[in-house]
Amino acid sequence: MSMNDELSRRHSFGTAPEAILPAGTPAPDFSLRVTPDQMLTLSEMRGRPVILAFYPADWSPVCGDELALFNEILPEFKKRHAELLGISVDGVWCHQAFAKYRNLHFPLLSDFEPKGEVARTFGAYRSNDGVCARALFVIDMQGVIAWSYLSPVGVNPGADGILEALEKLPG
Repeated sequence: MSMNDELSRRHSFGTAPEAILPAGTPAPDFSLRVTPDQMLTLSEMRGRPVILAFYPADWSPVCGDELALFNEILPEFKKRHAELLGISVDGVWCHQAFAKYRNLHFPLLSDFEPKGEVARTFGAYRSNDGVCARALFVIDMQGVIAWSYLSPVGVNPGADGILEALEKLPG
């Protein structure tokens, strides 16, 4: 492979994660900021399903549409006793402004410093771009990933996969 071919390959494909954590993998525990003075720890949510929605950036058009859709169907997630958490590398102040602007009713967690550390543990970090990938995870009541999905960064994955995964969880 020539140097130009290699550079072209990296440019076209090198920014996306190779693979996100698959179903059956215990979800790595983490603590991230929800507000400047409040942390949220994943393991504290055991006993209920958790949806992790990693996304590139608060103010990008696709991310805004994706999170607005999740906000709209939040009652469906709540019916299944699931908690939705949005995660990006944006800071807490950015998250607060974005959540207020979009009228979001679920927490946005800041994977800001060290940048993308949690996203990396889930295989959901685009290192060449410095942002989270667009990746979804449904974590069961025991803290094990029941379903995961990596979407192209420019595509809103919708919520059908999340809803199907929640339906399959034991009652």
